[in-house]
Amino acid sequence: MKLTLTRRFLMASAITFTALAASGPLAIAQDKPVIRMSTPASETDQRSVALATVFGPAIAEFATYQPHYNASLVPQGSELEAIASGDLEMSITSAQELANFLPEFSIFATGYVHRSAQHQVNVFSDPLMDPFKEKVESELGVKLLAVMYLGKRHVNLRFPRSEKNIMTPADLAGVNLRMPGSDAWQFLGRALGANPTPVAFTEIYTGLQTGSVDGQDNPLPTVVDAKFYEVTKQVSLTAHLVDLNYVAFSKAVWDKLTPEQQATVQKAAEDAAQAGREGQLKKEDELVAFLKDQGLEVYEPDLNAFRTHVQAQYVGSDFAKAWPEGVLDKINAIAD
Repeated sequence: MKLTLTRRFLMASAITFTALAASGPLAIAQDKPVIRMSTPASETDQRSVALATVFGPAIAEFATYQPHYNASLVPQGSELEAIASGDLEMSITSAQELANFLPEFSIFATGYVHRSAQHQVNVFSDPLMDPFKEKVESELGVKLLAVMYLGKRHVNLRFPRSEKNIMTPADLAGVNLRMPGSDAWQFLGRALGANPTPVAFTEIYTGLQTGSVDGQDNPLPTVVDAKFYEVTKQVSLTAHLVDLNYVAFSKAVWDKLTPEQQATVQKAAEDAAQAGREGQLKKEDELVAFLKDQGLEVYEPDLNAFRTHVQAQYVGSDFAKAWPEGVLDKINAIAD
């Protein structure tokens, strides 16, 4: 494995080792290995539900699926390092997190690149993804099994529309918008016109409640699932990112499985991703009315102004320099 042992990696590994010590190694005293899944998402999140109800039962004949929610096992942002160091078997990871190690993945975290949930699947299944997947395996020891639809991310603010109306990127000037801490996420926040503020997912609610951040960006199902609507007043439907997670599996564990077991794990991940996708799309369709019933103002801004501004920020940026030549054109050419 070629992963560079940075100070951040070593610190995260130390934290991870402490958190995982009580869980025991993969091969326990039974004949079935335990596949520990660490996620910052809650138990009721569509991704969590899909993996627990579809993936877990599908592999039950030869492995025990053991989910850990709300970053209770591994700190958010350290999951890839935990898998790389052999301390975790499975997680869901974002393109932004992968870009911390492999900068070319920032292309999949760029605003307005993916057009829909189906477009994500078609891109992930296209041969253009093969070099990306192979590099994750060879350098991180992580196998990407499937892509999960997280939803269209929108801007969600704690103050009413009468105080701050978000119709164009200029309206986000001076707004402390919570974004995850990776460079790719922070760049996207600036591209939107906001002042991106890194806050762990588990601390967003308190940050909104106390005013340490002015808003956050997440898909509507996450806004509802995490009850952010209780401490916010409006949602501007910017749809700036058709967000995704990859089902990340330990390559070392994968290599210990039989070909039949590998096929089962692969299909289980794809089926769970499809179930989660369907659930998330259905939920999104229902939630605008729910949020309005909760007293939030939900409206569509000038999407063309946002799209033009955001994409222009990437031109000539360090992120764009890391993208393989021609890949963006190939992504744009893939049908929904």
